[in-house]
Amino acid sequence: MDSQARSAGREALRQTWLTINGILPVTEPTPSWQIEFYEREEGGCPVQDFLNALDKPPRAKVLALVRLLAEPGPTLPFPYSSQVRGKIRELRTQHGRENLRVLYFGSPTREWVLLHGFTKRTTQTSEREIRIAGARMTEYLERQKRIRP
Repeated sequence: MDSQARSAGREALRQTWLTINGILPVTEPTPSWQIEFYEREEGGCPVQDFLNALDKPPRAKVLALVRLLAEPGPTLPFPYSSQVRGKIRELRTQHGRENLRVLYFGSPTREWVLLHGFTKRTTQTSEREIRIAGARMTEYLERQKRIRP
């Protein structure tokens, strides 16, 4: 299967998943940046798992933020997005006393790749969460080099 067919398949899966959850309409014009969910090579999507574990109201807030990220591209301002380290950024929202975060980065192909979702319990993002996102980013970029030489 070529990379274009694989990309179309991922987009169809993403739209189906978002429609099933009934949170984001998928009939709007194509945003300037695409949203890509990082997927493990052995299968599974960590950010999707994080979202599925949330109750509906906080999940809706996070997904609305993801949608907002796609629209302005790299100009999404603080407090919605902030720099963490290197290429890694975080989407930021709060539901009640929970600080919900999704770590992501911008790929060279104008895609925001959602790497890792978690509930932040301290004032600073833990080193463990940053390392997880960094390892996933590295794996994603290496995989893209194999797919698109």
